[in-house]
Amino acid sequence: MPFRDKLLALAVVCAWALNIIIVKLGTAEIPPIFMSALRFFLVAALVTPFVRLSREQLPWVMLVSVTFGILHFGLLFIALSMAEAGTSSIVVQLGAPIATVLACIFLKERLGAVKVAGLALSVLGIVVLAAGPTLPGPLALSLLMVSAAGWAVTNLIVKTMPAIRPLTMMGWSSLFAAPQLLLASLLLEHGQWASLEVATWHGWLSIVYSAVMSSIIAYGIWYWLLQRHPINTVVPYSMLNPLLSVLFGIVLIGELPAPIKLVGALVMMAGVALVLRPAAEPVAGRA
Repeated sequence: MPFRDKLLALAVVCAWALNIIIVKLGTAEIPPIFMSALRFFLVAALVTPFVRLSREQLPWVMLVSVTFGILHFGLLFIALSMAEAGTSSIVVQLGAPIATVLACIFLKERLGAVKVAGLALSVLGIVVLAAGPTLPGPLALSLLMVSAAGWAVTNLIVKTMPAIRPLTMMGWSSLFAAPQLLLASLLLEHGQWASLEVATWHGWLSIVYSAVMSSIIAYGIWYWLLQRHPINTVVPYSMLNPLLSVLFGIVLIGELPAPIKLVGALVMMAGVALVLRPAAEPVAGRA
């Protein structure tokens, strides 16, 4: 992957790590499913007037609206209202190894021994990071794991579907996801509109940042990278999300992680370094 694309992948992960903290602050003021619905309504309003969707693309976009909009983001927002932001960002990173394994099974992408070792080390780092008193309860943990699986499946869909421009995918999948989330909010939550009347800038920032930076810009770049490079080259960058979330937590809201989390972060970084290590060039003349 060219150096420019590596920088883009890192920028995307930074945007996602900051989004976790911002959304956590927002769910304290606005019901999480309702906030997720507003996020997708805003994305759709900003994007769909400028992009067109063909009949052939429609089934794929509707599928992504479920795996990405409902399973990933909808459940992630609910879990963030119940669990600590840093630990949540760690658990949901299980989506990266899940996506890598799915790519090997369904797309026949090869890993190699070094990348397999790096993947195992990354998972070990995530397990260590998630250990401790901030481990989410059973319900929140289950939601985060399903959210991670939804993210992983979405990456596989984007890689296998016919060519769809990233903004087209983002805008129209948001348009289909928003009503589904709004219906779920009406059935499962209360006080949605009242929460908007009393929401501070934290609540409104969480909607705008999540829509513009995390969705339109960051995921637009991410889908573009997935269309240009193998899943096993792009997805491992997302494993840096927990470390960046911890760093943002320290700098922005004064969180001081337990020593075990720092150990886990170092283990995970070592694993990511192995996964992202360029494959050795074949030696000329060797059979």
